[in-house]
Amino acid sequence: MFITVLERSLSLAQHNVGTVFRTGWAYILLLLALNFAIGSALMPESGFSTVSYMTEPVAKADEGALRTLAALANLLVGFSIAIAYVRRILIDARDFPVVVGRRTLRVIFFQIVLGLIGFLSLIPLIIAASIAAALTGGLGALLMVFAPFIALMVVQRFSVVLPAAAVDDPLTLKESWHATSGMGWAMAFAALIMSLLAAFLIFVWGFLLSVSDGLVPSSDLWQQIRSAIFPMGTMLILVWVFSSLHATFYGLIRERFAEQLGLREEDYVQADAQRQVARERAHKALAGAQRVKRD
Repeated sequence: MFITVLERSLSLAQHNVGTVFRTGWAYILLLLALNFAIGSALMPESGFSTVSYMTEPVAKADEGALRTLAALANLLVGFSIAIAYVRRILIDARDFPVVVGRRTLRVIFFQIVLGLIGFLSLIPLIIAASIAAALTGGLGALLMVFAPFIALMVVQRFSVVLPAAAVDDPLTLKESWHATSGMGWAMAFAALIMSLLAAFLIFVWGFLLSVSDGLVPSSDLWQQIRSAIFPMGTMLILVWVFSSLHATFYGLIRERFAEQLGLREEDYVQADAQRQVARERAHKALAGAQRVKRD
């Protein structure tokens, strides 16, 4: 199962690199403008000593507060890109370029809940590991090492609510837990590998920008651009990697539901064809209504 989950996640991500840009281009421009404005405000007279304002040492408390607000704004836009991306690859939705509403708030709410679940599940594991370490030594230390991974497994089993919320599926946390029965460790291992992939890509992205001074003439403008595109690129990498992972989770549990109901592949094809016909009829009806309104 682990190989299946990882292979399908990587394949989905590989074949949808362009989808991130096609669905999130408006948000990407917003990210660029946001980070450029904040980076310009925080840029010291001597220029940035690192690749971006996000990686600069915090000299004043107000700078740290502004950087925190910038991080929150980047996360909000990142969630919006992730929702648009997941909706396109799962249900072929073609929403307005910029949409922020109840759907976005629902996804953010579930992400906060998942963070709390991970934290709360980690506490008893650390306590148990500490007690075991005091009694057995090595066994407790081993449990301490694996405690974060166990918490990761718990979070991943609940995490299917994220793509479900993105496509307006009223899947609950309880239903997500039951739907992922037997998949927890595979999901956790896949999440770990995808996290390492994201970290590697972010490192490469930062390294390429750090050596760009040798390729691009040094100027204040380039430093501001570089400062802006680093957090933008980082957010896009995170969205691309983890949205592909969770979209794969969602697809797998839906396939499991279909198998339990006895649905065949022909049923999927027929349902897609009917949905396409309905979409074409809706477009024709809308076009006709617009012509009548003009007349």
